[in-house]
Amino acid sequence: MKSRTFPATVESLAIIREYLTEFSAAAGLDKKQTYNLCLAVDEVVTNIFLYGYGKSGRKGVVEIYTEMDENQIKITVEDDSPPYDPTKQKLPDEEDLKKPLEERPIGGLGLFLTISNVDDFKYEYVNERNRNIFIVKRSSSE
Repeated sequence: MKSRTFPATVESLAIIREYLTEFSAAAGLDKKQTYNLCLAVDEVVTNIFLYGYGKSGRKGVVEIYTEMDENQIKITVEDDSPPYDPTKQKLPDEEDLKKPLEERPIGGLGLFLTISNVDDFKYEYVNERNRNIFIVKRSSSE
């Protein structure tokens, strides 16, 4: 397992994407898997930056852990902003997604994209830290 720490600022988003793109290429993910993983992590990390740290007025960091085995890769994003479990939020349903943008309820679409763009997504709160876990199956194992 490798880890890297990033300042919890919007300016870190491009660096995090680059880091994940390089890791994904080394793991053998195809372009679509890489894009989907980056989109999912980007959504969660942006929420951590803007709402987790931003609303509390605290400065902070996110730690990103990368792991791979022959079957999957696992990205774990940890932070110490106030606890927030994205899996407990209401996701848009099929009816919501069919509505014109101006009629859709606010919120939930980013999490919907996160969950639908990876093979598995989990949240844990451990040792006063948020832990968002993204799992993507490696193409060679399918």
